[in-house]
Amino acid sequence: MNILQLTPGTGNFHCGTCLRDHAIVTAMRKRGHDVLMVPLYMPFVTDDNDAGSDTPIFYSGVSVYLEQKSRLFRRMPRWLDRLLSGPRLLRWLAGRSKSTHTALVGDMTISMLQGEHGKQAAELEHLIRWVRTQPKPDVIALSNGLLIGMARRLKEEFGCPIVSYLQGEDLFLDQLPEPQKTQSWKAAAERANEIDAYIAVSEYYGRKMTDAMVIDPQRVHVVHNGITIDDLNAAASPPQPTIGYLARMTEGKGLHVLIDAFIKLKQSDRVPNLKLKVAGARIREDEKYVKQQQAKIIKAGLDSDVTWAFNISRAEKVAMLKSVSVLSVPTAYAESFGIYVLEAWASGVPVVQPRHGSFVELIESTGAGVLCEPNDPVALATALEVLLLKPDAAQSLGQRGRTAVEQRFTIDRMAESVLQVFERARLGAASIADESMRPALQGAATTNS
Repeated sequence: MNILQLTPGTGNFHCGTCLRDHAIVTAMRKRGHDVLMVPLYMPFVTDDNDAGSDTPIFYSGVSVYLEQKSRLFRRMPRWLDRLLSGPRLLRWLAGRSKSTHTALVGDMTISMLQGEHGKQAAELEHLIRWVRTQPKPDVIALSNGLLIGMARRLKEEFGCPIVSYLQGEDLFLDQLPEPQKTQSWKAAAERANEIDAYIAVSEYYGRKMTDAMVIDPQRVHVVHNGITIDDLNAAASPPQPTIGYLARMTEGKGLHVLIDAFIKLKQSDRVPNLKLKVAGARIREDEKYVKQQQAKIIKAGLDSDVTWAFNISRAEKVAMLKSVSVLSVPTAYAESFGIYVLEAWASGVPVVQPRHGSFVELIESTGAGVLCEPNDPVALATALEVLLLKPDAAQSLGQRGRTAVEQRFTIDRMAESVLQVFERARLGAASIADESMRPALQGAATTNS
């Protein structure tokens, strides 16, 4: 198949969605498919930094903003749009801007969901003109449901099915101010059934978004995320008692809950020589929050027991996972998936996660971790202590995780399942009841389980 993958970039930090899409694209290419990965908004930041390097950036973050602000920029000459879409300029701006959720962000979201009727319609036409110069796609894949406003025009132009992944849209939309929040959800629902097939990354999230966006359940297929595991493996010898955190350092990911739980564990002193390693993305808007957490550690006199690693490389991530005995990212919100869970498991590390979102189905189906009450440092500390004081049991859970990843959560398995959805969409089979591939939302098995 000729596949066109449209994925927003971040410009200056690793994004789980970018990494997922790049890994899937790589796996599909190995299977002989022609896959073109095109960046939107900002350049990609991936582990090898070459994803989409040969293609222009469409819907430049600068152009989208200017077109939202003024009618004048909606007719800007193409040379100026190309200038504003330069990777160097966008990376420079990404490192200096703050993506706070304001009314303007909400207005841009609504406009993007309106597609050819939105204020960024010229950007959609620029993309279409460029795609015409490439081999005709058999399938166009959208990285997330916030891009579905493109579907109508893309389908009119190329006559191929449009497939959209579903992951994390609810968190973004629910943080918008009113009335933009309600208007954005409404705009998404109005366009939702223009997509031929959706790929939800968990059963929990598939059900939630089917209801929230009023999607025909027959269009929704569940394909759990997968990861590359070649360089991920357990440490040669059990590490000293160490809790790991591996995610963006934000309030939503619950870093403050883990910090509070760690302080309680240290104060109880029932786990000798306990350490904490915090690693992941930190961008400009996270700095104040991170400093607040560091200040709590210093005030508790535990600065020497905590290490911080910002914007780490793949090699640094692998090394960090080998050095921890348990991992926890106690998100404040119900996570649609959580790639870090799979990365910990592939490294033989058990997890302690809040009992909400996708964590329930992942941990209950594998037995590779422990669930605790959300947003509760005491409950988290108690759950962590149980594993830390029973290293043999913790290692057993970690091995279950490794086995689960090998059998169910590799990037190759995910790519194969995604390709099945693409093929069904291409053949127009999304509306045909087929017990072997019925959506999990109808009570059948997930696509890749």
